Amino acid sequence: MDYKATLEKAADFFSVHSGSGHFWYQRVTAVALVPLSIWLIVLLNKALTAPYADTVEWLSSPLNTLAIIAWTVAVVYHAALGVQVVIEDYVSTIPVRHLAIRATNLIFLVLGVAALLAIIIIFFAR
Repeated sequence: MDYKATLEKAADFFSVHSGSGHFWYQRVTAVALVPLSIWLIVLLNKALTAPYADTVEWLSSPLNTLAIIAWTVAVVYHAALGVQVVIEDYVSTIPVRHLAIRATNLIFLVLGVAALLAIIIIFFAR
């Protein structure tokens, strides 16, 4: 009998992760993304139709910057939660599952920080 594998399965089964918390975080970020996506659509419309200076001026407004930052944080977190659920559902080997979740969380963290830095640079480049 492989005790290490049994212990890993038990640790995964009795983990302290809250499934209901994960569920609610996904729902809250999904609801938050609905109104915040309006700002994103306006930004994309500006970026595609207005001159660059007008787009930067629009994004330099504190309200618009905060809305786009909130959208970025919500969408990155929502995507990370969604990918984690897919990995938990379809990766059966527990060590590989944990590694995949950690790797995707790191990737989403790097993407989120890069996006936030780009927004902040545009905001302060008035």
